[in-house]
Amino acid sequence: MLKGFVITPPILGRITIGKVVEHNGKRLPQKDDQFTLTSQIQTPEGWRRHPLDETLRNAQQGKLRRLPIRLLFNEPELNLRAEYALFDRQTARPLCVGDGAQCKRRTREGLETLNCPAPDLCALAQGGACKPYGRLNVLIGEEDPLGSFIFRTTGFNSIRTLAARLAYFKAISANRLACLPLELRLRGKSTRQSHGTPIFYVDITLRDGWTLEQTLAEAQRLDEERQQSGFDQKALDKAAKAGFANGAFEDSVEESVDVIEEFYPEPRAQSASEPLSQAPLTLADKLQAKSQAQAPSPQADALPQPEAERPSRQAKRA
Repeated sequence: MLKGFVITPPILGRITIGKVVEHNGKRLPQKDDQFTLTSQIQTPEGWRRHPLDETLRNAQQGKLRRLPIRLLFNEPELNLRAEYALFDRQTARPLCVGDGAQCKRRTREGLETLNCPAPDLCALAQGGACKPYGRLNVLIGEEDPLGSFIFRTTGFNSIRTLAARLAYFKAISANRLACLPLELRLRGKSTRQSHGTPIFYVDITLRDGWTLEQTLAEAQRLDEERQQSGFDQKALDKAAKAGFANGAFEDSVEESVDVIEEFYPEPRAQSASEPLSQAPLTLADKLQAKSQAQAPSPQADALPQPEAERPSRQAKRA
């Protein structure tokens, strides 16, 4: 096997909850309130829809908010890979990926393993350049027992919810996660930070109309059937783990171009007439801003700092 690039599950299509649109000469991400299943073919009008999209959409009166799925692997971290990721917008190459403890980073000396303080405390990640980045592979339909659809997200709510669900379903099914008939579901919530605007995130639940007892019984039946036919789930998980460990960065340059466009857009440029952002991003920022506001000025007649020398802060994209 060639070394240096990650061997990922075969992809049949994509699962998205938004799209990239043209606006004022720029291509910008636009969120949606439903799923879209696409193929891997992209045209000037956008990604071509997968045939399963229409089939599932018609069964839900046009709004696709539930997807019947199964998982490829029994190990949650093989189905969902999540990390802090930073990309070079100029070359579309992944520069740094980390888990909050250690990271792998491209430097002038080559690929290095360094400490990862997470984006809030990392100088390289300032301006929203580094985000939590998750990829979930699921099976939809009966077309290919090993071919999957991939859902990508930089949403903390989706990553946290999916990670919790996968761990819980593995526990209650006696390590039969790959045999459970489940459902990918779109949920919404509002927060103070969103100013009442709904935020949509992805969850994994029981299928509509199924009870937990029925789901577990079906998983046990399918597991026994697979063992009798010679299907080796442990060997499949082992092969997938070796493939993911075969390289440092999962996304290729070709994939990274689309990832950057959809999830890592350029920060909005701030015009000279706009006031600089004063909103603190963390509790430490708030305390520092409050302390500075209450501190007496050392020189009452001190002139303001020239505009060109004043540090700017790009607005953090949610």
